[in-house]
Amino acid sequence: MLTTSKDIIIRAFEKGYAIPAINTQGGTYDIIMSICSAAEANRSPIILAHYPSTGRYSGDDWFAEVAKWCASKVSVPVAIHLDHSHSFDLCVKCLKYGFTSIMYDGSSLPIDENARNTNEVIRVCRALNIPVEAEVGRLLPSSLEGGLKAADNVVDIEDVKAFLSLCTPDSLAVGIGNAHGFYKGEPYIQLDILKECRKYGDIPLVLHGCTGIPHEIVKEAISLGVSKINFGTLIRHKYLELLKEGIDTLDHQGHIWKISMQASRYLQKSIFEIIELSGSAGKA
Repeated sequence: MLTTSKDIIIRAFEKGYAIPAINTQGGTYDIIMSICSAAEANRSPIILAHYPSTGRYSGDDWFAEVAKWCASKVSVPVAIHLDHSHSFDLCVKCLKYGFTSIMYDGSSLPIDENARNTNEVIRVCRALNIPVEAEVGRLLPSSLEGGLKAADNVVDIEDVKAFLSLCTPDSLAVGIGNAHGFYKGEPYIQLDILKECRKYGDIPLVLHGCTGIPHEIVKEAISLGVSKINFGTLIRHKYLELLKEGIDTLDHQGHIWKISMQASRYLQKSIFEIIELSGSAGKA
């Protein structure tokens, strides 16, 4: 059941759980159907996330059509989300394709420019009743040479204060030491930043780069106002592992669908675990 992310995230924010947002690798059917099936089995709202980089390969319209079709096959709320777009034009294009959730990521820009650009995206999206996620505090990748340090990817709380005085997104991603990709060693997650953010806006927060963050820390972040948790690295690596397992062990006789069907079915186990972590099971 296709929906926007706004109502499901607000409800999660009010009730103290989070909505899982899972990257789909540009509209890969096996992954999307696995996500939707797992959400249906757990009666969980879910967000199908899409990166601009994968869209340049498969087509943003391709992802939207596959996601909408899969969402129509389940009865739980499913939002389709543009993640980390740095382009106003891409945000508008994806709205035309039927995306129901938009993230404009101006975190690499000065605060005033980030807010100004985000407000332009908000202006268009609000006319269509589509929610907007913003980001303050740029996230360096976890593969950074030498590894992340304690001060890396931690937002300046004054920047959050300034941004929210200029801009009112529907949700806000902030850096608290989290990163994209597999972490090298224990991640330096500073939960106190979330408490500080709440002083400047009663707004749902978003935690990116959840793969590899200890579950107890993710749960505490949720208790502090994180209402959307993002997973990509875990799912794409598990999917490749399951494809390889199918190639190596199945009597597939060259039928790709047999390999894909098994990978999609087995991938649900990892998605079940993400749903359990988020607390969203039974909330559809």
